[in-house]
Amino acid sequence: MAVNLLPPDPRTLAPVRGVELGVAMAGMRRTGRRDLLLVRLAPGSRVAAVFTQNRFCAAPVTVAKRHLASAGVGVRALLVNTGNANAGTGADGIARARLCCERVAAALGCEAQQVLPFSTGVIMEPLPVERIAGGIPACVDDLREDNWAAAAEAIMTTDTVPKAGARSLALDGRPVNVAGIAKGAGMIRPGMATMLGFVATDAAVAPDALDRLVREIADQTFNCISVDGDTSTNDAFVLIATGHAGNTPVAIGSAAYARLRDALAGVAAVLAQAIVRDGEGATKFITVRVEGGASRDECRSVAYAIAHSPLVKTAFFASDPNLGRLLAAIGNAGIRDLDADRVSLYLDDVLVAAGGGRHPAYREEDGQRVMRQAEINVRVLLGRGEARSTVWTCDLSHEYVTINAEYRS
Repeated sequence: MAVNLLPPDPRTLAPVRGVELGVAMAGMRRTGRRDLLLVRLAPGSRVAAVFTQNRFCAAPVTVAKRHLASAGVGVRALLVNTGNANAGTGADGIARARLCCERVAAALGCEAQQVLPFSTGVIMEPLPVERIAGGIPACVDDLREDNWAAAAEAIMTTDTVPKAGARSLALDGRPVNVAGIAKGAGMIRPGMATMLGFVATDAAVAPDALDRLVREIADQTFNCISVDGDTSTNDAFVLIATGHAGNTPVAIGSAAYARLRDALAGVAAVLAQAIVRDGEGATKFITVRVEGGASRDECRSVAYAIAHSPLVKTAFFASDPNLGRLLAAIGNAGIRDLDADRVSLYLDDVLVAAGGGRHPAYREEDGQRVMRQAEINVRVLLGRGEARSTVWTCDLSHEYVTINAEYRS
């Protein structure tokens, strides 16, 4: 059961000119569900992406990186399958990912290098190319600019709710749309974040600006989430700009860059938080804010130490204010010269700890009141500087164990 997360309203997902989406039921693992997505991009579209840092990265990640780096070759299509990750599959996996690109290219009349493949699902199983190939014609027949909601559903794995978002703005007096979808519920840890995310705009964007935008936005959003601390093999975040809005290409440092970045980051933040809200078995959505650090990196280290701790996460699930677990996580974040006497810890507005221990005014019933909420704010003040960072996470429940114990059944 997702935490305060509803399916997206298709009426709020404005089409992005130059992006068409088509879905199909390819029978990748289960019959009767959408599990294949084809995205066709208009000629001249620009694409930038960041990928998982897992050294055992999946075959589609390797192929997508190579195709994206191909000099002079514009991306014309994205292909996303669920049910099979095509990871841990060696040279055969690479060959199968390439074959899928060839099938898409034949269907759309482009080059195989102009297709980026993405997969998600079970690791170390051969990719069923014949099922994907069989579903591509249905995807082509379904291609529409207003198909974002169906696309969000088609890329789900253990997700319980489709994840999509949109924004609108004006650049040079011209209307610009932004829309995006994502999937992810387990194996979530940033570095890239463990998920698939696709955000598109019809704004015109200079190539170097798009490359910077994808990294800035990933760092602000998808790299600020954690469900269980595991980084997957297939993560990718893709940013697309078709240029069909007709604005002057957005350049780094311009006012238009800042406005477009805010809109793109707004959509990405909605998607990133939706992944945490739909974390496998999650019952609590937790915002961890760390302030007063000497650097942003050390603030993020403290936030992740809290977000990744099984002891902390199970305490949140139980609504148990065993808050010494939070202090232990802070102290275990790797800041060697941290002065515990200068650290303060809050749950929402409740001051829990200060001066190296439990605050004299803290009462157990106040902590439990906050812990029972579906949404909780943890605030840590380090007393070391002006830096700050925020991470979004969830609790760890019995249901998480059940989902992952039965994932292949």
